[in-house]
Amino acid sequence: MNRLYIFLLISLLISCYQSKAQSVFSVNKWTEYVEEIASETEDEERIESLYAELSYLSEHPFDLNQVTAEQLERLPFLSESQIRDILFYRKRYGRMQTIYELKNMEELDFQTIELLLPFVYIAEETVEKRPFTVDNLVDYGKNELYIRYDQCFQQKKGYRPLPDSILAVYPNRQYVGEPFYHSLRYSYTFDERLQFGIVAEKDAGEPFLNRHNKGYDFYSFHFIVKELGWLNTCVVGDYKMSFGQGLVVSNEFTPGRNAAVAQTERRTYGFRRHFSTNEEDFFRGAAATARWRDIDVSLFYSCKKTDATLADSLTVSSIKTDGLHRTMAEREKAYIVSMQTIGGNIRYATPDVCLGITALSYSFGNYRMMPDAKPYNLFYFRGNSNLNMSVDYLWKNRYLKLYGETAISANKALATLHALQLNPASYFSFLLLYRYYDKKYQAYFGNAFSQNSTPQNEQGLYLGLQFAPFAYWKLSAYADFFRFPWLKYGVDAPSAGKEYMVQADYTQMENVSFYLRYKYREKEKNQTLADGTASVLPYEQHRLRFQMQCQRQSFLFKTSLEGIMYNQANKRSKGFMPAQSIGWRPAGLPVQADLYVAYFHTDDYDARLSSYEKNILYAFQMPQFYGKGFRLSATFRWDVSYKLAFFTKLSATYYTHRDAVGTDLEEIEGNTKTDISAILRWKF
Repeated sequence: MNRLYIFLLISLLISCYQSKAQSVFSVNKWTEYVEEIASETEDEERIESLYAELSYLSEHPFDLNQVTAEQLERLPFLSESQIRDILFYRKRYGRMQTIYELKNMEELDFQTIELLLPFVYIAEETVEKRPFTVDNLVDYGKNELYIRYDQCFQQKKGYRPLPDSILAVYPNRQYVGEPFYHSLRYSYTFDERLQFGIVAEKDAGEPFLNRHNKGYDFYSFHFIVKELGWLNTCVVGDYKMSFGQGLVVSNEFTPGRNAAVAQTERRTYGFRRHFSTNEEDFFRGAAATARWRDIDVSLFYSCKKTDATLADSLTVSSIKTDGLHRTMAEREKAYIVSMQTIGGNIRYATPDVCLGITALSYSFGNYRMMPDAKPYNLFYFRGNSNLNMSVDYLWKNRYLKLYGETAISANKALATLHALQLNPASYFSFLLLYRYYDKKYQAYFGNAFSQNSTPQNEQGLYLGLQFAPFAYWKLSAYADFFRFPWLKYGVDAPSAGKEYMVQADYTQMENVSFYLRYKYREKEKNQTLADGTASVLPYEQHRLRFQMQCQRQSFLFKTSLEGIMYNQANKRSKGFMPAQSIGWRPAGLPVQADLYVAYFHTDDYDARLSSYEKNILYAFQMPQFYGKGFRLSATFRWDVSYKLAFFTKLSATYYTHRDAVGTDLEEIEGNTKTDISAILRWKF
């Protein structure tokens, strides 16, 4: 324990050592924004898609003198008032000369500017939109190729050789593929009005070049063209879409319970390309949006095969969403159900008023969805097809915004969400959000603000407050009160809960920043008491996190300390994790390096903690740990030339209390797990 105190003391002293010299280190605060969201959700697929989208935008920043409101809305941390202020400033004062003019915008605080900087720049001259001609497509189109490779150094149980006699009887005791991950992405873009791309991927354990398969396990293709007169968007291939507040359909990550407490609104993006390796959360087919003055009319069709578990030849008991096809059992579930989706949206939108109507119908081909009957899933969807319809609205002025959506499913069950947001001053924002999702409401593609993974069986009231009383300071807080009128998985009775968060941020540009966050959560679940009786009882979780970041010329020092306490009827567990990272980006050299080390000490899985560590481009990972041990990682970036860049990460986890890591086929003998990831990017 004395070593731990010494480690913390040295880390804090290093982090607080500052220089008055101007920093040349580029801080990607947006990665911390994504990590914070990821630490409070189990929606790993959408988090990975969000990280991929922001990775792409950070590599392709917007010119502040040409950026549009639609483009700025792709940055989820920007509020509508901040977007409006950026565009108003440009309209009033003309062309911006320097990025530092962001400090003059009333709505932008220092924390938001730090988030925004990697995504914007000032071009030397303004370039008008070029027409679609063959010469322009060849001369000004941008081609990019990304090749990624990951592998674990230790051998996992699923890759150990077994006799053919054993595999003949137990074929699922071994992975059928190679022990590495590999993906390839190619994209062509022309002024963002024409986009074409291909994605190919195999997960570790899936076959690549052997008797089970020749090639990648997953392929994706998209072609998008925009702004062709009245045809605003046309998509062929794989795409994502989002309308309203997500009660009917949304492939975007749901904003909500994080430090951006007053930004829970779901933005209507319409149709966007699917350019991530997420194998489930997208549509495959064609879609188009026609625009006439202030009215958009969108139509879409999708036919995509998905993984499923069959109860019999015509009945599906569950949909498999992880996209893994590593064993014979997983491969038998691959691409069984052909899911067809058709629908549309009509939207009237002005700068202050929006009104939309969405309708969507989906079916499961020749199959019927019939989950195994359990008390908690009594109101889950059962049948061959379903229909969802909704009406969404938004009204706003400079100080007030009202928005919401009300939806209905084929069984006439309702779901509704309404919010009131007040912004009386640039330094103050308040949000009140009410949601009611009937226990019978069924929407397969629904993804709205919720404590559950789907908008069903939930009622809640959310209050968010953000206040910047002094320069460099920002206070954020929220409270969420909710109840579940029907049973849930692992909860054999109606239940309720509450969640609170308060955070204080201090940011001094190019010098020092820190934050302190406390989060409390109380829910109910099945618990067994000391006398052996079972009951639905509350449990509570306390989380405290402190992080300090300082810059000194080419170095960035970041120190953090996180603690957790978990209490339920018959047990109490706790854990803590101090961590230190050092980043180095020398002026004049095309390299960047980051080193991260952390010590974790928790009592059990309920007190698990997340590692906030640097990741390479497009490769999001935020591992969780429990038990006792150390986590180390090192990332390196080398811009070989303007066209060629190389990214790599080496990470290792060392456990001090166990002799095996992982479970089932992922088990590793020993107490250490070491991984390497690498990406090569080529622009041509």
